[in-house]
Amino acid sequence: MTQRGSALNFRDFVEDALASGDAIEIGKPVSPTLEVGAITRRVYETRSPAPLFGNLTEGEAGCRILGAPAGLTGIGKGQYGRLAAHFGLGRETEPRQLLEHLIRAMHADPVPPRVVETGPCKENVLTGDDVDLERFPVPLLHQEDGGRYVGTYGFHVVRSPDGRWTSWSVSRTMLHGRTTLVGPAMAQQHLGMIHAMWREKGLPTPWAMVLGAPPAALAAAGMPLPAEVNEDGYVGALTGSAVEVVRTELHDLFVPANAEIVLEGYISPDETAPEGPMGEYHGYSFAESKQQPVFHVEAVTHRDDPILPVCAAGLPPEENHTVWGTMISAVSLDLLRSHGLPVDLAWCSYEAATCWIVVSVDIERLALTHLSERQLADAVADVLFGSHTGWLVPKVLLVANDIDITDIDQVVWALATRYHPGTGEYVYPEAPGIPMVPYLTPEEVRTGRGGKSVTSLLLPEQFAGTTRGRTASFRHSFPDDLRERVVGNWAAFGFPASEPTTT
Repeated sequence: MTQRGSALNFRDFVEDALASGDAIEIGKPVSPTLEVGAITRRVYETRSPAPLFGNLTEGEAGCRILGAPAGLTGIGKGQYGRLAAHFGLGRETEPRQLLEHLIRAMHADPVPPRVVETGPCKENVLTGDDVDLERFPVPLLHQEDGGRYVGTYGFHVVRSPDGRWTSWSVSRTMLHGRTTLVGPAMAQQHLGMIHAMWREKGLPTPWAMVLGAPPAALAAAGMPLPAEVNEDGYVGALTGSAVEVVRTELHDLFVPANAEIVLEGYISPDETAPEGPMGEYHGYSFAESKQQPVFHVEAVTHRDDPILPVCAAGLPPEENHTVWGTMISAVSLDLLRSHGLPVDLAWCSYEAATCWIVVSVDIERLALTHLSERQLADAVADVLFGSHTGWLVPKVLLVANDIDITDIDQVVWALATRYHPGTGEYVYPEAPGIPMVPYLTPEEVRTGRGGKSVTSLLLPEQFAGTTRGRTASFRHSFPDDLRERVVGNWAAFGFPASEPTTT
C-alpha cells in the first residue's frame, strides 16, 4: 500500500497542486535545453503556478519535469501554499505557523522510518549496461551553466562506515556522463563529513540520490540539523507518520519507497572533475568551474512516467530561499530561544538570498536583561555563528518586535530609518562561514572565515523597552471601527476585492 499525502508522496503533492491551481500542466512541446529553465525562472519572478512539463522534446517518452516546486504564488494569503504543502499544512499557512510547526517536530521524539518490501520507486530497475542518465530529460537551466543539472531538488543518502549515522542532505549534482555525476561535498556539509570518513579508509562512499522525494523528506534533508542526527526520524516527527523506505539495489542503503527516481552507486575517494559554473542561490553565476568529487551511478530505479523536480536557482525567491531559508529560520529561532535570549522570531528574508537573517527582539524582555547593544550583538553572534545554521548565513539584523520581519517592506523601512551608520554594526572576522557568499575575499574563501556581521536596527530607547515614534499606517493611525468600515466597504468604493494593507 503506497504511502499517501502531499508531505509523504511527491506524486500526491503534484496532483494536489494541480487540483488547487497552484500548478499547471504544459502540453506544448518544451525543450529541456534552456526552455524549461526560462519558463521556470519566469514562474518565480511572476509568482505563477508551478509548471509541469509533460511534452518534452528530449529524453524518453513519459518522463516529465516539475519546475518551481516550492516557489511562491501571488501575494497575500496562500502565497506560501506550495511550501506549506511540503509539511501537509494548509495552503494559507503563514510563516510563524510554519516555523512553530518545524520547531515542535525538532523537540518531538524521532519517528524512525518503516522498512517496506518494495514501493513505486522500484517499478523500473536498471543496472549494468542499462544505466544511462542521458535517457532522462536532464535540463540545461541557464545559458551560463557548465552542464546539465539532474540534482537541483533532490537529496543524497550516505551512511557512516560504522553505520551509526545516516545523512539525508541536499547538494547539487551535474551530469558528467552516461553513468557519472559531479558535485560538491564540502567538508562542513554532512555529505562531506561522511565522505571524508570513507576516504580516510581508502574506500569509496556508498551513496544514493533521491529525486522526486516525499516533500517533507526533501525539506528535512535541507535543514541544518546537528551532525549525527538522522533526518529520516525527523520526517516522521514532522508529519506524524514514519516515512516508508526500501532497500536500494546494491549498497544496503534505504530510500523513500515512493520516490520518483533513485540513483545509486558510490562517490570516488579520489576522482574529481570540473563542475559548474551554475546560476547560484545568491543570484549570481560566476565564470569559474571547480574540481569536485565524481559520483558513479551503478543502478537506477524509477516510477513509471517519472517526474523530475528542478530548481532554476538565481534571483530570489526560489527553493534555496523558500525551503532552505525557512528551515534555517526554524533552527535559528530554536537555538536563540534555547539560550534564553529575548527573541520573538527569526526569519531569513527570501529576498535576501539566504545572505541575512532578521531577528525580532522582544524589547520588554530585552529591558529586563540590561544588555547593551554590543552585549546583545555578541550574544546572538556567539549562538548563531557557532552553529551549523549560522555557518550558512553571514549577516544578522536585529530589530524590535513592532516590525513584522516576514514583511520585507517593513524590514527595509526599519533598516533605512533605525540603523545608525558607524555605531550599529559589529563584525566577526574569525567566525566560520560558507565559502559561496559572493562578496568574500579570496583569503576569506581560502580560510573559511570572515564576512560575518550583526547589525542592530534597535533604537536606544528600545533597550529600555519603549519606542518613541508611533507607526503612521492604516493599522496604527485610525480607530478600529473606522478601519473595519473601510475594509467592509472596500469593494463598494470601487477597489478590487482584495485585502488592503494592514501594516
